[in-house]
Amino acid sequence: MERPAKNLTIEDSRAKAQRFLRAALSKKALRPVLLRLDKITPIADYFLIVSGRSARHATAIAEAIIENAHLDSTNPYSIEGLKQGNWVLLDFGEIIIHVFQDHSRDFYDLEGLWSDAPREAFPPDLMEEIDAAREMDESDEDDYEGNFITS
Repeated sequence: MERPAKNLTIEDSRAKAQRFLRAALSKKALRPVLLRLDKITPIADYFLIVSGRSARHATAIAEAIIENAHLDSTNPYSIEGLKQGNWVLLDFGEIIIHVFQDHSRDFYDLEGLWSDAPREAFPPDLMEEIDAAREMDESDEDDYEGNFITS
């Protein structure tokens, strides 16, 4: 599918990225980062990077984003890695979303590779959702001892 010329303002792109992040957070996505690229490269306005705990989790996060995009008839130009769930790339033109398992995210280090790109701050209501997902993830880790759930 050929990419049309950019037709969103940077504010529109940011709002769309935040909407996609909310969809990701509905599946408990972790460690979100929004990198602003519009002044560095023409490939996209933003990279949205999130993590999942496993292949199944990363796939569920990506599928939630795709489902959310379909609500306003937005379709990704490209989807890569959805079946494997190690690194899922969703290309929406102005926004490119990377859903990683933690070990792959650390290995590929996109935040380091794009260190010149400023990180966008999230609005307070979105920060509350991010913090809630992080707290839930930390409490899940505390509930496990070996392979057994403790009471």
